Amino acid sequence: MGTFLAAATGLPTILLTAALVVVFCFWLLVAVGVAAADTFDRDADLSAWGMGGVPVTVAVSAMTALGWLLSVGAILVLAAFVPPGPASGLLRIVVPVVALLVAWPLTCLFVRPLHRLFPDEPGPCELGRAQDHAV
Repeated sequence: MGTFLAAATGLPTILLTAALVVVFCFWLLVAVGVAAADTFDRDADLSAWGMGGVPVTVAVSAMTALGWLLSVGAILVLAAFVPPGPASGLLRIVVPVVALLVAWPLTCLFVRPLHRLFPDEPGPCELGRAQDHAV
């Protein structure tokens, strides 16, 4: 358990841990009724990132959770199999960045079937047709 806590709270994974805490607090506010799940939809459009069709908060929450899980998991694997030294220190710095880069396509795959649950959100196909008609 100590290794897990060290992996989750060590630098630079602590940045993803803090982001996960923010995501958790946001969804707690949504559950209480203080915020809405589509709060940030007017501010950002994730269709260009391959995550269209769901609220921005769902896509960003999924990417944050996947990135955190991948990062902490990789740090635990490094702790178990790579001896301490400069190489492991460099790998620990790179792991969260790589975890987010891997989490991005995984999130795209994850949110694609979820767009049916959010009919008000324009999916990638509807966005293209709406832009064609607007021109």
